Amino acid sequence: MKSMAELQREVDEYIGQFKEGYFSPLALTARLTEELGELAREVNHYYGEKPKKQSEAPNTVEEELGDLLFVVICLANSLHIDLTESFDGVMNKFKTRDKDRWTLKEQREGIQDE
Repeated sequence: MKSMAELQREVDEYIGQFKEGYFSPLALTARLTEELGELAREVNHYYGEKPKKQSEAPNTVEEELGDLLFVVICLANSLHIDLTESFDGVMNKFKTRDKDRWTLKEQREGIQDE
């Protein structure tokens, strides 16, 4: 399994081979919106009320999540943001500020129910 740092490095090496480099932050944000729309469409096809047309390509939620992750990494890299640090900050926020927001599952004999 690759770490977030490895993913960021892999994307940077891939993009670095092209003269154009990363798109602007604004263009990458537009791409994020586009990819999120594609993910929403796939989720709707698989779990919603709108089945796919027979003429539509068989994309998957997994593929669309991968596309979204790639663009998120591109945006972070272009802005020199370490996503591991960013993620750690978000998790700290959830574990502190929001620690009493949700109802914990009951625990039996030291093992949390799933």
